[in-house]
Amino acid sequence: MNAPRQIRQHRFQPAEGACEILFVRHGESAPYVEGQPFALVGGHADPPLHPDGRVQAQQVADRLVATGERIAAIYVTNLTRTHETAAPLAERLGLELRVEPDLREVFLGEWEGGLLRKHVLDGDPIATLMYAEERWDVIPGAEPLEEFDSRIRAGVARIVATHPNELVVAVVHGGVIGQIMNIAAGTTGFRFTGADNASIHHVVVDGDRWIIRCFNDTSHLSPRFSTAPEPMT
Repeated sequence: MNAPRQIRQHRFQPAEGACEILFVRHGESAPYVEGQPFALVGGHADPPLHPDGRVQAQQVADRLVATGERIAAIYVTNLTRTHETAAPLAERLGLELRVEPDLREVFLGEWEGGLLRKHVLDGDPIATLMYAEERWDVIPGAEPLEEFDSRIRAGVARIVATHPNELVVAVVHGGVIGQIMNIAAGTTGFRFTGADNASIHHVVVDGDRWIIRCFNDTSHLSPRFSTAPEPMT
């Protein structure tokens, strides 16, 4: 008589053809100085990294190199802070940065250039309404949620189609990470808003199935950076 089968538990393995993406929020960006809005690129605020953000970028590189995983590509958006965050990792791995513009931050309309930070800090009634309704497009002229969601899906789809059975890194923005997590979890609103600067988020995309493996991993960051996250961008 044969012994009954013993079926052990196993570590997660992506399905054949799936793409693993490590989404990294850019490091801390330069402070907004009242009366001195950030330069714009395509209408979007384009601040460089704060000096602390440059340290965070190095810590991200240290962490991802130390894992020993074979990273096939590094993606950034068309905004400076993602390039500066990804640069140390790209140099260590000998990879060229690839730009996926559809993963740029949500467009904030009349509050671009750093004004979101000011209005949130000042308790502007529109900021209060924005958090109550959990929609960025409460801001006058801001990108409609449906358009934001659509372009994120398109950007991720292009990466996935290019990298089946591979692991890639995409350095993006806080609002983008929040919406990616909403798509994966089937949630809405600001459930995943507030990703820390230089945090890591692991998502496996297998066709229409987006699997969250990790959200807001900051174990590689020094305690000095465990401060309240920026409200956006």
